[in-house]
Amino acid sequence: MSCKIDYQPASNLLENRVVLVTGAGDGIGRAAALTYARHGATVILLGRTIAKLERVYDEIEAEGGPQPAIFPLNFEGATLKDFHDMAETLDKEFGRLDGLLHNAGLLGRITPFEQYNPELWEQVMQVNINGPIWMTQALLPLLQQSADASVVFTSSSVGRKGRAYWGAYSVSKFATEGFVEVLADELENQSTVRVNTLNPGATRTQMRRTAYPGEDPLTLRTPEEIMPTYLWLMGPDSTGVSGHKFDAQPPRA
Repeated sequence: MSCKIDYQPASNLLENRVVLVTGAGDGIGRAAALTYARHGATVILLGRTIAKLERVYDEIEAEGGPQPAIFPLNFEGATLKDFHDMAETLDKEFGRLDGLLHNAGLLGRITPFEQYNPELWEQVMQVNINGPIWMTQALLPLLQQSADASVVFTSSSVGRKGRAYWGAYSVSKFATEGFVEVLADELENQSTVRVNTLNPGATRTQMRRTAYPGEDPLTLRTPEEIMPTYLWLMGPDSTGVSGHKFDAQPPRA
């Protein structure tokens, strides 16, 4: 579906909402965490590097946002027990979850499939799809406690049309799209939880620099510039919209 790049959110759009952001230490995750906090959300910062999460925490506090929380977790080694322990902790601390942005991701390698390392393939699938799926399962009871919960999975253009050499990353994003269709269909008429995918598009991030080393980053939108769609999907204006594919910016010419 079309992006909401012109969306004008109310300043208190996410007031009294508890939103968890994975990969919150830098790039798009950092921008989303800061943006959600600026619009009133209590943000749970999840990532693998505590120092990065602490910097984002300090930025939110310095801006006067609701006190955030830090939850260190590395999807590569996370187990089902880790996800359920996390859900138990969040239940005790907050009692519900109003939003979940699955933003953490691993690129792997841009290489012909015949040369792809199987261990790296499994690592990418664990971080990009298996971990987020089982985290979502563990957190569903908390999401069900919200009157209006939104789950957003980060997708990619290579998860909607396959592209040579993108290997595990592309396949993981196809799996993401399929999983969201399945979950949204299950939850329809059964739950107030909505779930959608969001393709950020070409954005000025470290992952993009790794994938396109020859590209001029100044030709790309910054993470902050694509936040309108992230806000629309996480706030009440998208209530009832589930099982759809969104783009955070128009396709590049």
